[in-house]
Amino acid sequence: MGGWTISLSRRANITQLHLLFAKGKRPSRDAIRTFTARQQAVDLSHDPVSDDDLLDTAAWPDQTVWAELLCDGLTFDLSGLAPGQLGDFPVIEHRFDLAEMPTAASYDALSIVPGPHLAAGGRSVPVVRAMLALARDLTLFFDDLAAVCWSQSRSAIGRRFFESVITAWLDGGPFPALGLTAFSESADGALHSVGLDFWIGQELRIEPPLSLDRVAATRLGIRLVNQFVLAGRLEGDERIIAPDGARLVLRPSRDPALIVVRRE
Repeated sequence: MGGWTISLSRRANITQLHLLFAKGKRPSRDAIRTFTARQQAVDLSHDPVSDDDLLDTAAWPDQTVWAELLCDGLTFDLSGLAPGQLGDFPVIEHRFDLAEMPTAASYDALSIVPGPHLAAGGRSVPVVRAMLALARDLTLFFDDLAAVCWSQSRSAIGRRFFESVITAWLDGGPFPALGLTAFSESADGALHSVGLDFWIGQELRIEPPLSLDRVAATRLGIRLVNQFVLAGRLEGDERIIAPDGARLVLRPSRDPALIVVRRE
């Protein structure tokens, strides 16, 4: 059996996403072969299972079954395929276009990570875009794929919403701020971004009383996330006009990993 398990624990701080399938409906190697055969931009670049391995089917539930897929000239490892061992279920704190929070009792999780040779560039935008494009294509192909989880924002994104916002972004549209980042409320009522640091090395904090109108503050947060993903991290004070006409100050905190937003 040697040679076809994969250890993600040896690849710390990897960029990772998970695909949530209805319980008992995760695809097999054969299903992935069928998927790649029908794609123009995705190929099966490596299948580590040999003919000898196929004979020993009793051991499959104790092994991690995986495949290497090539997308836009970049390779990604897809692991957790049936009938092998299930991978770890992702940590989920935010949900988008889902009626309830997904749990391991209702879904099986597969994972996609950049290939080992991409480890140094796993956070680069071209690699991330290719990985998300691969997840989008899998979502379009497999009806039982219910949601995609982006580990950096601890978010689960329903299939229809994920396909829509990722396709729009890949086609030159706005960054999918709701999903690839999220927002949470702190104890003092401030609104914090979750996952923006993956893209620019900083998170966003919208201070009270600006944050008290949660809907307006979230809209402002989405606008700012889009701005920062395009422009990069904030190095010094910046002043902007909010959609309601208010004058705002954006300022790196004493901890430069945080951008504080307040009324001027």
